[in-house]
Amino acid sequence: MMIEEVKNKLKNRDIRIMGIESMSKYAVLIPLIEEEKGSLSILFEIRSRQLRRQPGEISFPGGRIESTDLQYQDAAIRETSEELGIEKERIQIINQLDTYIPSPRTVIYPFVGSIRRPFHPNLNPDEVESIFTVPLHFFLQTEPEIYYIELKIEPEEKFPFHHIPEGKNYPWRKGKIPKLFYYYEDKVIWGMTAQILHHFIQIIR
Repeated sequence: MMIEEVKNKLKNRDIRIMGIESMSKYAVLIPLIEEEKGSLSILFEIRSRQLRRQPGEISFPGGRIESTDLQYQDAAIRETSEELGIEKERIQIINQLDTYIPSPRTVIYPFVGSIRRPFHPNLNPDEVESIFTVPLHFFLQTEPEIYYIELKIEPEEKFPFHHIPEGKNYPWRKGKIPKLFYYYEDKVIWGMTAQILHHFIQIIR
């Protein structure tokens, strides 16, 4: 292969996340609700206890991006409409937030949107147990508590230690993952939901 061939291969190439083809892609919505006198609240879901993943936890509406979704925001609107049982026309996207990669296998595209009143939720019981709202000013005035999860490197048994410097004594880089917790009345908002929420609050504060 000649240098010109390499240049042509790389020319005008879109920059993406490495390995994204094999990652599961999701879109979520931070739904803003306009209350009386113009104040804003954020709507949250409590996930159905029947779900295999994170049953009973607090989350934003959202789900897997399907091939039929023309844009990532279409998935956020569709999932919100299906989970809350409201018309798509009542959901307006305001803007997209930074892409969130919580694990090597998952990428999340968060959006901020508003749900136009009046709306009458008809929750999908297979996915949503209940919903509640929290005044936006609560998060603007409240810092989350932060706790850490230590990362532990455990190579598989057949890992080729003899091919790397220092073998089994290789100095793997250690690290820890911050986990945020918001406490509102009897509700605990944590994990990916709290991470995305905190990112949003940092932008608008």
